[in-house]
Amino acid sequence: MLPLKQLLCTPGVDPDYGFDLSPDGTKVAFAWNPTGRWEIYEAPIDGTVAPRQISNGPGAKFAPRYSPNGTRLAYAADFDGGENFHLFIFNLTQKRQADLTPNIGCALLPHFAWSPDGARIALLADRPGHFSVYTLPADGGDMQLVLDAGRPAWDVRWSPNGRWLAVEVDWRGQDHTIFLVSMVDGTTTQLVEDGVLLNAMHPAWSPDSQRLAFCADPHGWYDLGFYHLAGGVVEWASGGSGDDISPAWSAAGGLAYLHRHGALTRLAVRQPGEKIVYHQLGEGVHARPTFTPDGRQIVLTFNSPRWPNDLWRFTLADNRFCPLTRSWPATLPGESFIIPEEIYYPGLDGARIPALLYRPENSNAFSPAVVVIHGGPNWHVSVMWFPLMAHLAGRGWVVLAPNYRGSTGYGRAWQTANRFDLGGIDTQDCAAAALYLAREGLADPARIAVTGRSHGGYLTMTCLTQFPELWAAGSAVAPFLNWFTAHQNSRPDLQYWDLENMGDPRENYERWHQHSPFFFLEQIKAPVQLICGEHDPRCPPSEAVAAAQKLQALGRKVELLCYPDEGHVFLKLENLLDSELRRVSFLAAALENP
Repeated sequence: MLPLKQLLCTPGVDPDYGFDLSPDGTKVAFAWNPTGRWEIYEAPIDGTVAPRQISNGPGAKFAPRYSPNGTRLAYAADFDGGENFHLFIFNLTQKRQADLTPNIGCALLPHFAWSPDGARIALLADRPGHFSVYTLPADGGDMQLVLDAGRPAWDVRWSPNGRWLAVEVDWRGQDHTIFLVSMVDGTTTQLVEDGVLLNAMHPAWSPDSQRLAFCADPHGWYDLGFYHLAGGVVEWASGGSGDDISPAWSAAGGLAYLHRHGALTRLAVRQPGEKIVYHQLGEGVHARPTFTPDGRQIVLTFNSPRWPNDLWRFTLADNRFCPLTRSWPATLPGESFIIPEEIYYPGLDGARIPALLYRPENSNAFSPAVVVIHGGPNWHVSVMWFPLMAHLAGRGWVVLAPNYRGSTGYGRAWQTANRFDLGGIDTQDCAAAALYLAREGLADPARIAVTGRSHGGYLTMTCLTQFPELWAAGSAVAPFLNWFTAHQNSRPDLQYWDLENMGDPRENYERWHQHSPFFFLEQIKAPVQLICGEHDPRCPPSEAVAAAQKLQALGRKVELLCYPDEGHVFLKLENLLDSELRRVSFLAAALENP
């Protein structure tokens, strides 16, 4: 059995908020947790010296960004898990750090960009009730509003010539849009083609600031496009099935990006005048390709079921990958890990549901099984490092992780199929996973549990209330259960997403009520575990607390774990260990000792 505690203690480079290369291309800065705390580290690109820790003090640190002259490093710090980030500046020469936003009074996102002259930083703050774009003097001072799109902004990129900002903004439904903001006269432009607004994301400026690379899905998959500032013309560079995402330019005009189809990714490189060449470190998740300034190498992250997220260097001259960080502990035997299969199983309406199946060698029709439901819902389970699923499969349990309708990675139609039906068709797809395991003789029908985090925690509870006969137990981590109260108590940008994807609660009262498992807890037959963080801004802890109280009043078996110093994602190792070990213990009580 793979030891869960050791798996959870295995460090990894942060996969969410990115890393940065120094302007001279000799170093890379990144967030890493080898000590159990998220801190900023710096390492040489040539791999000759071990990474050194840069940041210190309280909080978890993410998203390092070098100043244009390389003397300073900006990063974001989250003190209590509430995602109310502060912006710090570390002076690399003086070895001193300072909080630029000590009295910010609003939430910041860990997405920001230095101006090319290093004088200001563009950042996203929810001061007007949703995340808008501001600039802040790099030496401290007052924020100046640049763009309030009336909808939540998500990312910002400053053009190399300093004349433009590219801003990614939540738009309609699950779509995004890109605004171009002139830093000369304040005028704005949205990316359109033939008068049609594009669902666009991942903006990346060309070195001469004349083109903007981006990803959009006018044909059902995300294709790579270029917006020419001269004339406002859109040129498409890719097509076909699969998503092309995360573009990055080289100084000579070459392009690197990711090709994603289902559960796997590849690195794509297109040099000027040459055909696209694909590279793959292994079957896993490649992310955030970034050229070195000389264009000869690409730095990216990679993880797989047998390897935690690490930084790698890819050299174009010889097509070789080389690790820059080594998170893997020597005491973990890689051959013991079960590699998941990407399968399809029939949904309740006959649709083909993609999923990852972890099947232990000696599993049979009498084996325990767990349906693990991912969050988002705009996300999907990939062939990736996932300690919980590795441990569950290692103890002989069958694990099935559905990429239900609403998941990314399988085209626009699949991603938007649960819009205005959250908790409906996606719940049915997850319930069909349990039926598939039983029908195909992959697991004991009486010993199938369900668990998930965030939207996966919500779907855990809808599965338990809508299909109570299928489950031996359910563990919901960071769930919400009542659309009305969760919406009311969430951050404004999350409220906007609710309205766009579930409609107005007054006009669609019945939909919101029917899709709220809180009102149907009496249907539950299996033991329930609820895990939450007290500072969670996405799925308020009051949701789990209220559900636990109601389940207790109904006489149901329920366990509530609420961590007072955590948010949506548990950032403290001791809390992560405690919560995950207790989640597995709870499931084991139902599956191994029924």
